[in-house]
Amino acid sequence: MSEVADSEVADMVTAVVGDRADGWDRAGRLPGDVLRELGAKGVLCPQVPAEYGGLGLTSLCAGELTAYVGSLCGSLRSVMTAQGISAWTVQRFGSPAQQAAYLTRLAFGEVAGVAFSEPDAGSDLSAMVTRIRDDGDSVVVDGHKVWVTGAAYADLLVVFGRYGGGAAAVVVPTSATGVAVERVPDPLACRAAGHADVRLDSVRVPADCLLGGVGLVDSALTYGRLSVAWGCVGILRACLSATARHAKSRRQFGKRLADHQLVARQLAELFVAEQAATRVCEHASRCWDAGTPDLVTAALLAKHLCAGHAARGASSAVQVLGSAGVRDGGAVARAYRDAKAMEIIEGSNEICQLALAEHALGVWS
Repeated sequence: MSEVADSEVADMVTAVVGDRADGWDRAGRLPGDVLRELGAKGVLCPQVPAEYGGLGLTSLCAGELTAYVGSLCGSLRSVMTAQGISAWTVQRFGSPAQQAAYLTRLAFGEVAGVAFSEPDAGSDLSAMVTRIRDDGDSVVVDGHKVWVTGAAYADLLVVFGRYGGGAAAVVVPTSATGVAVERVPDPLACRAAGHADVRLDSVRVPADCLLGGVGLVDSALTYGRLSVAWGCVGILRACLSATARHAKSRRQFGKRLADHQLVARQLAELFVAEQAATRVCEHASRCWDAGTPDLVTAALLAKHLCAGHAARGASSAVQVLGSAGVRDGGAVARAYRDAKAMEIIEGSNEICQLALAEHALGVWS
C-alpha cells in the first residue's frame, strides 16, 4: 500500500467508508454526514493549501489518496474529483479574497460541483451556450447544464459559460434564486455520486463570484483528467485484489482457479494494467508538481490509458469471478459499471485519441 494510503487520512477514510459502499450504490445516495465529515477533514479537495485549512498535498500524494478512495467507492471518488476541480479553479483563477472566501469553505465541509456539459456541448465545450453577463455590481447567469457530478449534494456550483468574447466561471450557491437541480435518475455508473441536471434562470450573484483568466477551461479539465486517471488506478486495484483472492480460494476441476493457465493470464494482465496505470499517473502528477510544459499531454495520456485499462480490467475481473462478479452491488460489479463511464467523462476515448494524435504529429513528424 502507498505512503498516502498508510497515512492517518486514509485510515480515517477507511473507517468512514467501511463496507458501506455497496449500500450507497444500491440506494443511489451518499449520506450527507459522510460528505460533511470527509469535507471537513479536507479529503474532498486534498490539494487546497494548509493556509486555507486544506491538507496541502502534492498532486502525487493527492493522486494516491484519490486512488485509495476510488478503490473503496467510485461514487465518493467522483464527488472528490468534482470538489477538487472546483477548488483548483478558485485556487488558480481566483483573487486572494476569492481564494480565502471559497477555499476555506470547501476545505471545511461544504460541497461543490463543477458545471461544464450542456445538452449540445459535451466533448465540444466550445459549443457552450450558457451566458454570464455583467449587470451593475452583479453577474447574471442563464443556461442549462447536464450531468453535474455532486450537484445533488452541492452548496456551491462552479459554472462555466460564455462571458464577453471569451469564457469564464462563476461560483453560484445552489440556494440562489433561479437555480433548479434535478437529480439524474438511475445512472449506470457511480450511482451515488449525485449526478444532476442544473437549470440557471436569470441567476443573479455578486460580481465578486466571477472567476476568469486565459486557459481557465483547459486548466480545470487537466485537473479533472488527472483525478479520473488516479480513480481508475483505484478501480484496477480493487479488481486485482478481488480477483486474486477469488482465484486463490476457489477450486474447480481439482485445483485452484489461479492454477488454471487462462485464469493466471487474466491475473497477470490485471497486474500489468495496474502497474502501467500507476506509473503513467505518477509521471503526470510529477509534471503537475513541477509545472512542466508537457503537463496537459501527460494528464490526457494518463486519463486515456487508465480509463481503457480500468474498463478492460474490470471486465476481466467479472469473468474470473463468474456468478460472484455479476452480483449487483458487489465491488467488481460496481467497478465494471463505473469503469465504462471513465471512458466517457473528462474527454471520451475518441476525443483523447484525436488530441494525442495531434500531439504525436507535432512532435514526431
